[in-house]
Amino acid sequence: MNNFENFLDTFKEVGFVEKINQSTAEIRGLPDVHLGEMVIFETGQLGQISSLGGEFAEVLVLSKDLLKVGTRTARMGKMLLIPAGKELLGRTIDPLGKVIFGGAMNQLKMEMRQVDIVPSGIAKRKKINQPMHTGIAMVDLMVPLGMGQRELVMGDRKTGKSHLLLQSAVTQVKDGSVCVYAAIAKKKSEVKRIEAFMADQGILNNAVIVAASSQDSPGEIFLCPYSAMGIAEYFRDNGRNVLLVLDDLSTHAMFYRELSLISRKFPGRDSYPGDIFHIHSKLIERAGNFNVDGKEVSITCLPVADTVQGDITGYIQTNLMSMTDGHIYFDVELFFKGRRPAINPFVSVTRVGHQTQTPLAREAGRILMDLLSGYERTQGFLRFGAELGESSRQILTMGERVLAFFNQPINRSIAFNLQLVLLAYLVSGMWNGKNVMKILDAWDKDAALIKLIDEMVNSCDTMNNLIEQTRRNSESIMPYLS
Repeated sequence: MNNFENFLDTFKEVGFVEKINQSTAEIRGLPDVHLGEMVIFETGQLGQISSLGGEFAEVLVLSKDLLKVGTRTARMGKMLLIPAGKELLGRTIDPLGKVIFGGAMNQLKMEMRQVDIVPSGIAKRKKINQPMHTGIAMVDLMVPLGMGQRELVMGDRKTGKSHLLLQSAVTQVKDGSVCVYAAIAKKKSEVKRIEAFMADQGILNNAVIVAASSQDSPGEIFLCPYSAMGIAEYFRDNGRNVLLVLDDLSTHAMFYRELSLISRKFPGRDSYPGDIFHIHSKLIERAGNFNVDGKEVSITCLPVADTVQGDITGYIQTNLMSMTDGHIYFDVELFFKGRRPAINPFVSVTRVGHQTQTPLAREAGRILMDLLSGYERTQGFLRFGAELGESSRQILTMGERVLAFFNQPINRSIAFNLQLVLLAYLVSGMWNGKNVMKILDAWDKDAALIKLIDEMVNSCDTMNNLIEQTRRNSESIMPYLS
């Protein structure tokens, strides 16, 4: 039990708060305390040793309640632990494992997991070889992801990043994965909105939200992504694939910078401390594809970073780029032009996603890249007032059809095989890329349609073969696209 007197009797050491700097405190009098150990104050508040120096130990206070100088402190003899178990599913918790929304839970039935651990070595990891579908056609076809990949999602605020994250969560939970969503320094209304979306989509019972609101202490905000990763590792160790969303690490870095400057750590670029790379990399490295009892189980990590006016060369953004397997870039200019999603496929990168694709899917991605490249190039000629020939008009028409196809309805996933068949109809000129809702509604209800499309895709290894199959089955499918 977290009782001050019990720990005082156990370790026979007492410390006193000598100095307070907002969310950090300096204590004297705990000779055997070590880095990362938890301490408890006589007021019941918890803290974590963040640095040791001379006669003092610096403590990160995990509470927004103010301490007083002279407050007694006792060692707890353990690192920070949080409860993890199936009881967490459907609940919103804080970084210390206390329920915020979703009702009480019995912690006695749950396993205690250490929040900060050393990432697993290469011997426990497997090659990423399974695709991770998001249900968003532009991502699945042009910036494909793999199970266990770490893909940075970046862009200006309010450009649609959250829609991609939540839609990916819906698709993955329906495929059997668990979603762990870390809401870092979000308003409580935003956390409630995320929870309500998951409930509306029917995935909340297979999701855990770890939330540190902007009103919480910087110490709790700092711990939020680590607690989420610890919970994700519990489900991984129990044989469940996990989609982990870290929303967002640029805000996390700002709060860590605040803590570091208060602690008088030497500032570096943009006043961030020199260890900011280590702080994020030791977190991101814990994701991947793992060998768990002879079975491949993955933690797919989608960290988020905000940019300012489309600048992707910022310090935190470039740090995160260097420790992830690619990035999806939301372009604010495309957003204002009305593109949904506002992803720039020419700037976005996936380093391991292509190795998970079938030859047909790789060819589909190449075709789409060629079509959009030709469209952008021809649009550039139009700016100079050039007169267009018939071939240029066809390129523009096809590009507009592709963009119409990518502009899929909000909160509606498109199954990957259906994406390939729709692309085949688009490339062959039989479909204009619009009115996709009719076939999506049929997909949810008609098992025969699902079987037909799956058979068409599974029997083809090139796009030409798939186009031929779509022509043969046009009587069955075209009524849904008209």
